[in-house]
Amino acid sequence: MPAEAEIHEAAADRLDDLGQKYTTGRRTLVDVLTGLRGPVTIDAIRQERALPLSSVYRNLVVLEEAGIVRRVNGVDEAPRFELAEDLTEHHHHLVCTSCGKVEDFVVPPGLERALNRAVHRAAEQKRFHTSGHQLDLVGLCADCHQR
Repeated sequence: MPAEAEIHEAAADRLDDLGQKYTTGRRTLVDVLTGLRGPVTIDAIRQERALPLSSVYRNLVVLEEAGIVRRVNGVDEAPRFELAEDLTEHHHHLVCTSCGKVEDFVVPPGLERALNRAVHRAAEQKRFHTSGHQLDLVGLCADCHQR
C-alpha cells in the first residue's frame, strides 16, 4: 500500500482535476478509510470520527466522482466505501449473506495471473474490452458459519 502522503497527494490531484478542493472533511474521510482498510459503512466511518451525516454523504459522492473512493455493495442495503484500488492494491471481497460483512482478500500472484487470463479469454469471446475485474466470494463469514 502506498504511503499515506502519496494517497493524500493523489486525492488532492484528482479533486483538482475536477475543480474541487481537498477540504478538511474530505481529507478526514480519506484518513478514516486509510485507517480502517476495507469496505466500511457510513456508520463505521462516523463511529471512527464524529462527522455530520450530511457532510459524510456529500463528501463521499465527490470523492467517488474523483475516483478516490469506491462504493462496494454487499448483500444488505448498506453501501460500503473503500479507497480506490489504484490507491491501495488489487484485491477481492468476501461477502457474508447473513450479517452483511464485506472483507478484503488478496489471492496469490499465480492465481491472480490465471484469473486475469480467464477473464480476458471470456471477454474476448464476447468481444468485450475489459479495464479490470472484481471478484466477490459470497457465503458465510466464520462467525455466521459457527452459529
